[in-house]
Amino acid sequence: MLLNLHTHLEGCVRPETAAELAQEFGVSAPEGGWENAFLIKGIGNLTVFLSHVAAAYPILGSAAALRRVAFEAVEDAAADGQSYIELRFGPGTHAREGFDVHQALEAVCAGVKAAVETTGIRAGVIACLLRHEPQELVEEITRSAIALSRSGIVGIDIAGDELLYPSIERFAPLYRLAKDAGLGLTAHAAEAGPASAGREVVERLGVTRIGHGSHIADDPEILEWVRQHNVAIEVCPTSNVLTSAAASLATHPVHAFTSAGLSVVLGDDNPENTGVRLQEESMLLVREGGLSQATVNGFASASIAAAFCSDLDRSALKAILASEEK
Repeated sequence: MLLNLHTHLEGCVRPETAAELAQEFGVSAPEGGWENAFLIKGIGNLTVFLSHVAAAYPILGSAAALRRVAFEAVEDAAADGQSYIELRFGPGTHAREGFDVHQALEAVCAGVKAAVETTGIRAGVIACLLRHEPQELVEEITRSAIALSRSGIVGIDIAGDELLYPSIERFAPLYRLAKDAGLGLTAHAAEAGPASAGREVVERLGVTRIGHGSHIADDPEILEWVRQHNVAIEVCPTSNVLTSAAASLATHPVHAFTSAGLSVVLGDDNPENTGVRLQEESMLLVREGGLSQATVNGFASASIAAAFCSDLDRSALKAILASEEK
């Protein structure tokens, strides 16, 4: 059973869709074409990785574009065999004059809802607050996410360049508002930053999940602290190798996480940029990473427990997993 708890809308844009949207927006095709612009060719760092993701930004500035790419992202997840997906994105990046963050969130929720009805997959939307965005904007995103909690928004996240913008203090009041509204709380942390960044987002923001968290494996004390606090780590193996957060799949922090008894959930992060979707991620963890198939299969139950879904969906997912295990 495949559950995808960490994937970005901006990294799920089909190259052929990008070409069509570019014509509508009057955006010139990048040198070498859209597939070349999206696909990361080799190991670099988080800043280089994000530059490939950002290639899609100019073509996502309308409700129609966001509805389409959200629909297709969920459709592609279903085709990959995923039973559940949480699709996250930064609405502030796509807002334009006459098209605000609330409308951007509404558009993605509409696209996801339509894809759920078409494919039968279960899905939710996570609103990302980007580290470089001004306070007024992240406050607007949070308020809109809360207002749309009945329309498909299931959580909030902090994303962006952790190396350039390490501080999270200004996000704490917004996370308290989101928690009070019943939204799930996650944050990218300790991907490019130190292990201490992982503990910080739990203590200051109250997150129950950490995106990537790779460097938590560097500090045995924090590793144990995360285990004791039952915080799930959203692992995106191929992405972590490409950003140099992990040297290889064989030495990926997931080995330290599983050995220490942490709750591990999987994501494919930005599949059009990495070239790897969740099903292949799972296979690579066994074939190249050296994890047992039983260990990888166990991530499904952890994902069901950690998902920002309704009790009804959680029960349904548990029933699917139980039937598969018979």
